[in-house]
Amino acid sequence: MHALIIEDDYLIGQALRDMLERMGFLSFSFARSEDTAVFGASEQKIDLITADVRLLPGDGLRAVEAICGKRHIPVIFATGYAEELRDRNPDAVVIQKPIKEQELAAVVREVLDREKAIG
Repeated sequence: MHALIIEDDYLIGQALRDMLERMGFLSFSFARSEDTAVFGASEQKIDLITADVRLLPGDGLRAVEAICGKRHIPVIFATGYAEELRDRNPDAVVIQKPIKEQELAAVVREVLDREKAIG
């Protein structure tokens, strides 16, 4: 399985990779800005996206909307701005930073199980 990690903080991105790797993800791509995320996602098979809301530069929610406007991919937002995201997208799946591995694992299972049921 392949995960796209949209995160402008290098260490948080690597921590997410490590956690997802322990959950069975085998390959990863990283984007630190909105534009890089949208461009980088265009040609890849992606099984899961994790995204921060605030990126320097750009906006993680806008990046996800652009990517998922072309194809359906499960998304988990990992952010310190959960309330801001809920105001902008009440249906978003959100985990609050700092990220706890057990919480991430539960949410990953939930979104992937939901995807299997849909699809």
